[in-house]
Amino acid sequence: MQEAQNLFISIIIPCFNEEQVISHTYERVDKTMKSFKHGGYELIFINDGSRDKTLEILRGISQKDSHVKILSFSRNFGHQPAVTAGINICLGDIAIIIDADLQDPPELFPEMVKIYLEQNANVVYGLRKERKGETFFKRVSAKYFYKTINFLSDTPLPVDTGDFRLIDKHVIEAFRSLPEKNKYIRGLISWIGFKQVPVMYVREERFAGETKYPLSKMIKFASTSLLYFSKKPLKLALTIGLISIVIGIGLAIWVLTGLIYRTNSIVPGWASTIIALIFFGGIQLLTIGVLGEYLGNMFEEIKNRPEYIIHEKINF
Repeated sequence: MQEAQNLFISIIIPCFNEEQVISHTYERVDKTMKSFKHGGYELIFINDGSRDKTLEILRGISQKDSHVKILSFSRNFGHQPAVTAGINICLGDIAIIIDADLQDPPELFPEMVKIYLEQNANVVYGLRKERKGETFFKRVSAKYFYKTINFLSDTPLPVDTGDFRLIDKHVIEAFRSLPEKNKYIRGLISWIGFKQVPVMYVREERFAGETKYPLSKMIKFASTSLLYFSKKPLKLALTIGLISIVIGIGLAIWVLTGLIYRTNSIVPGWASTIIALIFFGGIQLLTIGVLGEYLGNMFEEIKNRPEYIIHEKINF
């Protein structure tokens, strides 16, 4: 069994407009890494096109600490490409992914490494037993998001998890081999397999600054995770279409029977026609929309553009 003192550890920290918190993030991560035995470490900060002083602060830190490495994107490409860049460039035997907002505690690193070693795990993922400072809407939407994902996906995902996790070399290499551009990282890591073990923790309120996942980004993220990770929406659209056809045939038979045998009191008018048109038209538009999203995603993949463009590397 590998020992902690032989492990080189990569810490992957995506950041976007985090000037209010990034110094505190570095201090807590650095303090944690110096608190337990390992074979060395690197702190990879991925500046995802920040428009504030995040990059300037990181440059200052990197001049004082050679452990700190910086990837700076040419613009904002998004959280998932930033994490992907960190996984692609890291040198560690294991890598730990953590956001810069300090909602996930760096102090959990030693426990994650301990679980990794003692249980011979390939992935140790953070499982939130409590979510502080989140609105009722965020908690409920997160709960039903995971239920929907697990209903539609062939690969179940643990509820109340994020990208905060430890992954080993096997998972890192498998992840790097995946060719798709728009990645849903926690879903892909679940899909990759290997032994995956949870570690419970309390998710804290954001230390400072504003959330980088407003409602619009949450909806886009949910759409990406559903459409890139499952074909079931297509099957669901087909099922709804077939059910609609059966309902339509049933209504037609009912109306014709009533007209022939005068067994019902159908009031002449447009109401029933309009209702039927709206109902079936809505189903058709929904189905076309699902198909359009899949085609749009295929178009993005076919263009074969890079997931991100690196403008600057520091301390690599």
